[in-house]
Amino acid sequence: MKRVSIFLGAVTVILLLAGCGNEVTNKDHFNLSSLSSKQENKIEKEQAAETIEYLSLDTKIKKLASHFSAVKFGGDYKFDDFLDQGGAASDQEVLEYLTSTLLGSIDNKNLSFETKAFGCSTISVENKENGYYFGRNFDWNHCDAMIIAAYPENAYASFSTVNMDFIKQSAGFVSNFLSDKVLILAGIYAPLDGMNEKGLCVSVNMISDEDTISQNTEKPDITTTTAIRLLLDQAATVEEAIALLEQYDFHASMGYMIHLAISDQTGKSVAVEYINNEMKVIDTKILTNFYLAEGEKNGIGTKQSHTRFELLEDTLKEHSAMDRMQVRDALSLVSKGNFGEFESTEWSVIFDQSALTAIYYHRENYDKSYAFELFSK
Repeated sequence: MKRVSIFLGAVTVILLLAGCGNEVTNKDHFNLSSLSSKQENKIEKEQAAETIEYLSLDTKIKKLASHFSAVKFGGDYKFDDFLDQGGAASDQEVLEYLTSTLLGSIDNKNLSFETKAFGCSTISVENKENGYYFGRNFDWNHCDAMIIAAYPENAYASFSTVNMDFIKQSAGFVSNFLSDKVLILAGIYAPLDGMNEKGLCVSVNMISDEDTISQNTEKPDITTTTAIRLLLDQAATVEEAIALLEQYDFHASMGYMIHLAISDQTGKSVAVEYINNEMKVIDTKILTNFYLAEGEKNGIGTKQSHTRFELLEDTLKEHSAMDRMQVRDALSLVSKGNFGEFESTEWSVIFDQSALTAIYYHRENYDKSYAFELFSK
């Protein structure tokens, strides 16, 4: 897709299309056994009670808590058109597409991009009752998070989660300048995790590496978050997700190295990594922030991401199947508050891949949850 310059005025809208939080490598000196003991004490306190709020979604943005909201969108967000015209090789090209189509009514704006590094944890595990769970922690600085339940006309319905700080205005302008419709439509193109009506789950996690992903063949192009949207819209299984990714040249947002966690309703769970721009698929139930593929890159990443992986690995060894509370406790075990860093786990989510429900926790408050059904019974 050919890049064009957009100069529409003085207001800058910044769409950051990747991120979960910087990991401070000079603090990566954890003792696994003592850390586990500390976190077990924390979990024991949390297990006493949990307040769960069952919620229905509306087309108006609903505030769930401070800096945490949810909304439903139904209709055409023109993602098929985006793919048909060649996709995008950069986040800026995604914005240019949105501006020329869905967001064309926005006046007086000059669009630009920036981003920050990120690190997260995911786990796939058998549900004791039926099917499988996919759990995910999103680690970043404090941000505005939004859950979007999308019901497109010609694609799968899905939940996805967006860091709305990735879609914001520059300093000096009121926060409500952008309409809710604009925020929602832009957010649909910027998911960081999600689950669709077939039970397929996907998450993006960063790898701390100076390398990046920029495939360059004759295939159409796709970026980090539009790849997630593609899989949520069109893939029912891990195999279908891999086949879809193989049809596009992948370009990591803002030059950061990432990998994807993908899990389906059968319990099949993989990581998709790109080594020297070649896609690698690794069977794994856990993903944090270091390379899993065999070869020269294997293990590259922060020490803390190895610690989180080991904690989740030990949990799976103890519990080959879990109930929802055990998945919650596993996510709590590796949440950022345990590591004494400046970020937090901004949200944790447990997707039930059979019941098609999503249970969210905000900012490590694991005794308060928000429950959503993709399809109301």
